[in-house]
Parts: sequence; C-alpha cells; structure tokens
Amino acid sequence: MDKQFLIYLMIMSLITYAIRAIPLVFINKKITNPTIQSFLDYIPYTVLAAMTFPDIFYSTGHLISGIVATIIIIYASYKELSLIQVACIGCFVVVMIELIL
Repeated sequence: MDKQFLIYLMIMSLITYAIRAIPLVFINKKITNPTIQSFLDYIPYTVLAAMTFPDIFYSTGHLISGIVATIIIIYASYKELSLIQVACIGCFVVVMIELIL
C-alpha cells in the first residue's frame, strides 16, 4: 500500500474516533435541557435524510421520475400510509414514468 494512503487512513480514523469519544469524555451528566435534548433527538433522522435524499433523484434513469416519485411519496407519507405502502407507491411511480419516458 501507498504510505500516503495509510497516513490519510490513520488521520480519518482518529477524527472519526474523536467525534465519538470527546462527548463521552466531557459530558458526564444527563442532558436535561429540553431544547438541546429535542435537537439531539432529531440528529439521526437528519443525517439519514441528508445521506439518502440526493440518491433518490440520481438512482433512477431520468431526473424527472425521481422528482415526481418524491412528490408523490411525500404526499403518501403525509396521509400516514405505512412505510411498505409508501415504498411500493414510489417504486410503481418510478417504473411507470420510466416506461413513459
């Protein structure tokens, strides 16, 4: 392996470890502030959305099918359909639009 690659790998590993270890070391008590607790509760959902949302548009054959399917699944989610129903609706919409285009 390249020596420079190993150096980069070690630096990235240390940064990743530090991000997880520093809060454990410096925050000794339970967080009781409701605002901070509410903020921390939403972080996993925000990270998941940030990682998956761009892929919704680029995983289909045409950008328009991803956009239309996203609009429809947001509406289906708003109507409180189950996750399986929303996923099936999204897949169906993408396939139909891909067949048309």
